[in-house]
Amino acid sequence: MRRLITLALFFASTLSLQSLRAQQTPALAGIAHIAIRVRSLDAAREFYNNLGFEEAFHLTGKDGKVNESFIKINDHQFLELYPANPDNPKQASIGFLHVCFEGDDLEAIHDDYVSHGLTPIAVRKAGAGNLLFTLAGPIDANGAAQNLEYTQYMPGSLHSNDQGKHLGEDRVGDEIHSVAIAVKDPAAARDFYLNQLSFKSIAGDPMFLHMPGNSGQEVEITTAGSLGAKARFALRTENLSKAARLLHKQHISVLKSNDTLTISDPDGNMIMIRAL
Repeated sequence: MRRLITLALFFASTLSLQSLRAQQTPALAGIAHIAIRVRSLDAAREFYNNLGFEEAFHLTGKDGKVNESFIKINDHQFLELYPANPDNPKQASIGFLHVCFEGDDLEAIHDDYVSHGLTPIAVRKAGAGNLLFTLAGPIDANGAAQNLEYTQYMPGSLHSNDQGKHLGEDRVGDEIHSVAIAVKDPAAARDFYLNQLSFKSIAGDPMFLHMPGNSGQEVEITTAGSLGAKARFALRTENLSKAARLLHKQHISVLKSNDTLTISDPDGNMIMIRAL
Protein backbone atom coordinates (compact mmCIF):
# COMPACT_ATOMS: atom_id res chain seq x y z
CA MET A 1 0.00 0.00 0.00
CA ARG A 2 2.81 2.39 0.90
CA ARG A 3 4.43 1.71 -2.49
CA LEU A 4 1.16 2.47 -4.30
CA ILE A 5 0.79 5.72 -2.40
CA THR A 6 4.39 6.66 -3.24
CA LEU A 7 3.83 5.95 -6.94
CA ALA A 8 0.60 7.94 -6.93
CA LEU A 9 2.34 10.91 -5.33
CA PHE A 10 5.19 10.65 -7.87
CA PHE A 11 2.86 10.72 -10.87
CA ALA A 12 0.80 13.51 -9.33
CA SER A 13 3.91 15.61 -8.78
CA THR A 14 5.11 14.92 -12.33
CA LEU A 15 1.79 16.03 -13.79
CA SER A 16 1.83 19.07 -11.51
CA LEU A 17 5.31 20.04 -12.73
CA GLN A 18 4.27 19.62 -16.36
CA SER A 19 1.19 21.76 -15.74
CA LEU A 20 3.30 24.43 -14.02
CA ARG A 21 5.81 24.38 -16.90
CA ALA A 22 2.98 24.84 -19.41
CA GLN A 23 1.66 27.82 -17.43
CA GLN A 24 5.09 29.46 -17.21
CA THR A 25 6.25 28.92 -20.79
CA PRO A 26 5.50 32.01 -22.92
CA ALA A 27 2.86 31.43 -25.58
CA LEU A 28 3.61 31.20 -29.30
CA ALA A 29 1.64 33.46 -31.63
CA GLY A 30 1.44 30.84 -34.40
CA ILE A 31 3.26 29.37 -37.38
CA ALA A 32 5.33 32.16 -38.94
CA HIS A 33 6.57 30.30 -42.01
CA ILE A 34 7.31 26.98 -43.62
CA ALA A 35 10.57 26.79 -45.57
CA ILE A 36 10.76 24.58 -48.68
CA ARG A 37 13.53 24.04 -51.23
CA VAL A 38 12.19 23.80 -54.78
CA ARG A 39 13.58 22.70 -58.15
CA SER A 40 12.42 25.81 -59.97
CA LEU A 41 11.73 29.02 -58.13
CA ASP A 42 9.84 30.41 -61.12
CA ALA A 43 7.58 27.35 -61.35
CA ALA A 44 6.90 27.35 -57.61
CA ARG A 45 6.11 31.06 -57.51
CA GLU A 46 3.76 30.71 -60.47
CA PHE A 47 1.97 27.78 -58.84
CA TYR A 48 1.40 29.59 -55.54
CA ASN A 49 0.41 32.74 -57.40
CA ASN A 50 -2.27 30.66 -59.14
CA LEU A 51 -3.54 29.76 -55.66
CA GLY A 52 -3.90 33.49 -54.99
CA PHE A 53 -0.71 33.89 -52.95
CA GLU A 54 1.64 36.67 -54.02
CA GLU A 55 5.35 37.12 -53.50
CA ALA A 56 5.70 39.83 -50.88
CA PHE A 57 9.46 40.30 -51.36
CA HIS A 58 12.62 38.32 -52.04
CA LEU A 59 16.29 38.28 -51.10
CA THR A 60 19.19 38.06 -53.53
CA GLY A 61 22.72 36.76 -53.23
CA LYS A 62 25.97 38.47 -54.15
CA ASP A 63 25.50 37.27 -57.71
CA GLY A 64 22.19 39.13 -57.94
CA LYS A 65 20.14 35.94 -58.22
CA VAL A 66 17.10 35.42 -56.03
CA ASN A 67 17.98 32.95 -53.28
CA GLU A 68 14.82 33.26 -51.17
CA SER A 69 11.24 34.13 -52.09
CA PHE A 70 8.64 35.06 -49.46
CA ILE A 71 5.15 33.96 -50.52
CA LYS A 72 2.53 35.65 -48.40
CA ILE A 73 -0.36 33.70 -46.84
CA ASN A 74 -1.41 36.50 -44.48
CA ASP A 75 0.28 39.30 -42.56
CA HIS A 76 1.85 36.85 -40.11
CA GLN A 77 2.41 33.74 -42.24
CA PHE A 78 4.61 33.03 -45.24
CA LEU A 79 6.06 30.25 -47.33
CA GLU A 80 9.80 30.67 -47.77
CA LEU A 81 10.92 29.17 -51.08
CA TYR A 82 14.60 28.43 -51.69
CA PRO A 83 15.88 27.39 -55.12
CA ALA A 84 17.85 24.13 -55.30
CA ASN A 85 21.51 24.42 -56.25
CA PRO A 86 22.85 21.19 -57.85
CA ASP A 87 26.40 22.47 -57.45
CA ASN A 88 26.13 22.67 -53.67
CA PRO A 89 25.40 19.34 -51.91
CA LYS A 90 23.82 21.19 -48.96
CA GLN A 91 21.38 22.95 -51.30
CA ALA A 92 20.70 20.19 -53.82
CA SER A 93 17.88 18.27 -52.12
CA ILE A 94 14.37 19.57 -52.58
CA GLY A 95 11.57 19.43 -50.03
CA PHE A 96 10.79 20.52 -46.48
CA LEU A 97 13.51 22.50 -44.70
CA HIS A 98 12.04 23.80 -41.46
CA VAL A 99 9.09 25.37 -39.68
CA CYS A 100 9.31 28.71 -37.90
CA PHE A 101 7.14 29.74 -34.97
CA GLU A 102 6.22 33.33 -34.15
CA GLY A 103 6.55 34.72 -30.64
CA ASP A 104 5.57 38.09 -29.20
CA ASP A 105 8.54 38.08 -26.80
CA LEU A 106 11.38 36.06 -28.29
CA GLU A 107 13.84 36.77 -25.48
CA ALA A 108 11.37 35.40 -22.92
CA ILE A 109 10.80 32.23 -24.96
CA HIS A 110 14.54 31.77 -25.45
CA ASP A 111 15.30 32.27 -21.75
CA ASP A 112 12.52 29.90 -20.72
CA TYR A 113 13.95 27.19 -22.96
CA VAL A 114 17.42 27.71 -21.51
CA SER A 115 16.06 27.53 -17.95
CA HIS A 116 14.64 24.10 -18.73
CA GLY A 117 17.84 22.65 -20.14
CA LEU A 118 17.41 23.35 -23.86
CA THR A 119 20.20 24.94 -25.88
CA PRO A 120 18.80 27.44 -28.40
CA ILE A 121 21.26 29.77 -30.08
CA ALA A 122 21.26 33.39 -28.97
CA VAL A 123 18.55 35.72 -30.28
CA ARG A 124 19.86 37.74 -33.23
CA LYS A 125 18.57 39.99 -35.97
CA ALA A 126 17.97 38.15 -39.26
CA GLY A 127 18.36 39.40 -42.82
CA ALA A 128 14.73 40.50 -43.17
CA GLY A 129 15.00 42.62 -40.05
CA ASN A 130 13.23 40.42 -37.48
CA LEU A 131 14.52 38.76 -34.32
CA LEU A 132 15.37 35.08 -34.70
CA PHE A 133 16.74 32.11 -32.82
CA THR A 134 16.99 28.44 -33.73
CA LEU A 135 16.77 25.25 -31.72
CA ALA A 136 17.75 21.66 -32.50
CA GLY A 137 14.58 19.57 -32.69
CA PRO A 138 13.87 15.83 -33.00
CA ILE A 139 15.95 13.58 -35.27
CA ASP A 140 14.86 13.32 -38.90
CA ALA A 141 15.18 10.30 -41.21
CA ASN A 142 18.76 11.20 -42.08
CA GLY A 143 19.86 11.10 -38.46
CA ALA A 144 20.20 14.87 -38.13
CA ALA A 145 18.46 17.12 -35.65
CA GLN A 146 15.73 19.14 -37.30
CA ASN A 147 16.12 22.89 -37.28
CA LEU A 148 13.33 24.75 -35.48
CA GLU A 149 13.15 28.50 -35.98
CA TYR A 150 11.52 31.16 -33.84
CA THR A 151 10.92 34.74 -34.92
CA GLN A 152 9.50 38.01 -33.62
CA TYR A 153 8.35 40.51 -36.22
CA MET A 154 9.96 43.89 -35.66
CA PRO A 155 8.97 47.40 -36.77
CA GLY A 156 10.72 48.33 -40.01
CA SER A 157 11.37 44.73 -41.09
CA LEU A 158 10.48 43.53 -44.58
CA HIS A 159 7.57 41.58 -43.10
CA SER A 160 6.22 44.48 -41.04
CA ASN A 161 6.54 46.91 -43.92
CA ASP A 162 4.37 44.59 -46.02
CA GLN A 163 1.45 44.64 -43.58
CA GLY A 164 -1.83 44.88 -45.49
CA LYS A 165 -0.14 44.37 -48.87
CA HIS A 166 -0.04 41.41 -51.29
CA LEU A 167 -3.30 39.99 -49.97
CA GLY A 168 -5.43 39.11 -52.96
CA GLU A 169 -9.13 38.39 -52.53
CA ASP A 170 -8.93 35.14 -54.48
CA ARG A 171 -6.73 33.12 -52.16
CA VAL A 172 -7.63 29.45 -51.68
CA GLY A 173 -6.91 29.78 -47.97
CA ASP A 174 -6.25 32.49 -45.42
CA GLU A 175 -4.21 30.71 -42.74
CA ILE A 176 -1.63 27.95 -42.33
CA HIS A 177 -3.45 25.84 -39.78
CA SER A 178 -1.02 22.92 -39.38
CA VAL A 179 2.29 21.56 -40.62
CA ALA A 180 3.61 17.99 -40.67
CA ILE A 181 6.94 17.25 -38.98
CA ALA A 182 8.50 14.02 -40.30
CA VAL A 183 10.80 12.33 -37.78
CA LYS A 184 12.68 9.08 -37.23
CA ASP A 185 11.07 8.37 -33.85
CA PRO A 186 7.52 9.82 -33.61
CA ALA A 187 7.07 8.83 -29.96
CA ALA A 188 10.27 10.62 -28.93
CA ALA A 189 9.34 13.65 -31.03
CA ARG A 190 5.88 13.80 -29.46
CA ASP A 191 7.48 13.68 -26.01
CA PHE A 192 9.86 16.50 -27.00
CA TYR A 193 7.06 18.78 -28.18
CA LEU A 194 4.84 18.02 -25.18
CA ASN A 195 7.37 18.08 -22.37
CA GLN A 196 10.10 20.37 -23.70
CA LEU A 197 8.13 22.88 -25.79
CA SER A 198 4.81 22.76 -23.88
CA PHE A 199 2.63 21.83 -26.86
CA LYS A 200 -0.74 20.29 -25.96
CA SER A 201 -2.10 16.89 -26.95
CA ILE A 202 -5.39 16.67 -28.85
CA ALA A 203 -7.98 14.17 -27.69
CA GLY A 204 -8.52 11.36 -30.15
CA ASP A 205 -5.51 12.14 -32.34
CA PRO A 206 -2.24 11.79 -30.40
CA MET A 207 0.04 12.81 -33.27
CA PHE A 208 -1.55 16.24 -33.71
CA LEU A 209 -0.43 18.76 -31.09
CA HIS A 210 -1.71 22.26 -30.33
CA MET A 211 0.82 25.05 -30.06
CA PRO A 212 1.04 26.79 -26.66
CA GLY A 213 -1.09 29.92 -26.76
CA ASN A 214 -4.38 30.83 -28.40
CA SER A 215 -3.52 30.52 -32.11
CA GLY A 216 -5.32 27.18 -32.42
CA GLN A 217 -2.61 26.07 -34.84
CA GLU A 218 -1.04 22.62 -34.78
CA VAL A 219 1.91 20.45 -35.69
CA GLU A 220 1.46 16.90 -36.93
CA ILE A 221 4.11 14.37 -35.90
CA THR A 222 4.58 11.76 -38.62
CA THR A 223 7.10 9.15 -39.68
CA ALA A 224 9.80 10.12 -42.15
CA GLY A 225 8.95 7.01 -44.18
CA SER A 226 5.38 8.14 -44.79
CA LEU A 227 6.30 11.63 -45.94
CA GLY A 228 9.91 11.45 -47.05
CA ALA A 229 11.45 14.85 -47.72
CA LYS A 230 8.17 16.39 -48.87
CA ALA A 231 6.35 19.14 -47.04
CA ARG A 232 2.73 18.75 -46.00
CA PHE A 233 0.63 21.51 -44.52
CA ALA A 234 -3.02 22.49 -44.15
CA LEU A 235 -4.59 25.80 -45.12
CA ARG A 236 -7.77 27.07 -43.49
CA THR A 237 -10.52 28.57 -45.61
CA GLU A 238 -13.92 29.98 -44.71
CA ASN A 239 -15.36 28.95 -48.08
CA LEU A 240 -14.34 25.53 -49.39
CA SER A 241 -16.63 25.79 -52.41
CA LYS A 242 -14.99 29.04 -53.47
CA ALA A 243 -11.55 27.44 -53.08
CA ALA A 244 -12.66 24.53 -55.27
CA ARG A 245 -13.87 26.93 -57.95
CA LEU A 246 -10.56 28.82 -57.90
CA LEU A 247 -8.61 25.58 -58.30
CA HIS A 248 -10.87 24.46 -61.15
CA LYS A 249 -10.36 27.81 -62.88
CA GLN A 250 -6.58 27.31 -62.70
CA HIS A 251 -6.86 23.70 -63.95
CA ILE A 252 -5.19 22.36 -60.81
CA SER A 253 -5.86 18.69 -60.06
CA VAL A 254 -7.73 18.20 -56.80
CA LEU A 255 -8.43 15.19 -54.60
CA LYS A 256 -11.75 15.89 -52.88
CA SER A 257 -13.21 14.59 -49.64
CA ASN A 258 -16.12 15.88 -47.57
CA ASP A 259 -14.21 18.70 -45.90
CA THR A 260 -10.78 18.74 -47.56
CA LEU A 261 -9.29 19.62 -50.93
CA THR A 262 -5.83 18.12 -51.45
CA ILE A 263 -3.43 19.39 -54.10
CA SER A 264 0.31 19.07 -54.82
CA ASP A 265 2.77 21.73 -55.90
CA PRO A 266 5.27 21.17 -58.77
CA ASP A 267 7.69 19.40 -56.39
CA GLY A 268 5.13 17.04 -54.90
CA ASN A 269 4.61 18.91 -51.64
CA MET A 270 1.09 18.31 -50.34
CA ILE A 271 -1.34 21.12 -49.50
CA MET A 272 -4.65 20.35 -47.80
CA ILE A 273 -7.33 23.03 -47.87
CA ARG A 274 -9.93 22.69 -45.16
CA ALA A 275 -12.95 24.58 -43.87
CA LEU A 276 -12.12 24.90 -40.19
